[in-house]
Amino acid sequence: MNTLIALAYLLAAVLFILGLKQLSSPKGARNGNFTAALGMVIALAATVPLLHFTRAGAVVVAIGVVTGTIVGTVGARMVRMTAIPQMVALFNGVGGGAAALVAVAELLKFGVHPPFAEVFPSVFSIVIGSISFAGSMVALAKLQELMTGTPITYPGQQIVNGLLAAAIIGFAIAVLAIASIPFSFLSLLVLALILGVAFVLPIGGADMPVVISLLNACTGLAVAASGFTLNNFALIVAGTLVGASGSLLTKLTPWAARSPTSSLARSARCMQVSGLSLAANRGVSVLRQPKTWARCSPTRSG
Repeated sequence: MNTLIALAYLLAAVLFILGLKQLSSPKGARNGNFTAALGMVIALAATVPLLHFTRAGAVVVAIGVVTGTIVGTVGARMVRMTAIPQMVALFNGVGGGAAALVAVAELLKFGVHPPFAEVFPSVFSIVIGSISFAGSMVALAKLQELMTGTPITYPGQQIVNGLLAAAIIGFAIAVLAIASIPFSFLSLLVLALILGVAFVLPIGGADMPVVISLLNACTGLAVAASGFTLNNFALIVAGTLVGASGSLLTKLTPWAARSPTSSLARSARCMQVSGLSLAANRGVSVLRQPKTWARCSPTRSG
């Protein structure tokens, strides 16, 4: 049985990697989603035999599976393409929050003085997962115009963020070195949530895609840490893939926006050209035609 489960996890990991590869191209993105989803189904099916359910636990899991399936399916089918960033932020935040709650549950089970190798991944998952959850919810609110998209700043903001980070480090050390008591790691959870909000508030709505990519990488790391806590190979692989791809996307998105050869930059120039052409048609004098106008026609990217 253990060999079959290990082989199922290996197959799921291969499907995750193939799905991620297919997502790198618009032509294969649809199949990439199906491939990765199949890998997740296999990983979940392989995990079920390792669990020991009580009757109440089985009912709770069944309710969660049915609710998640309905919400995910209906939400994905009804969302407009222009609202995909908000949906990504929502799903990413839920993943980070789930990782943090799993870590809290494991710390409650470990007792007051658990081994360092078991408590460290849980502490890491609580901090990173909570920051990702709170930050993603703020990003969702800004993109959905539930709050202002302009940067929200106040005097001494960096000092406040620094104090929050110092308090988080202090509670983390207390949990790791002194005692794993509920007050310590629940305080860690609350402070990390506050830091996640404070981290995203001063960032404008136009930069939210980069923020979501960064928080997506954080969620992946939190999930991978949960995998170490639960000794689950599939979580480690999936979380690491998400963390790595999110980090690369965070690095490449600003570069693509600044690059003069990127499609994003060309689109921005063409929008400016369209505005100038409209102004000319309305009788507004356009003194000089930029040389970049010729590059606004559709071209094949190399």
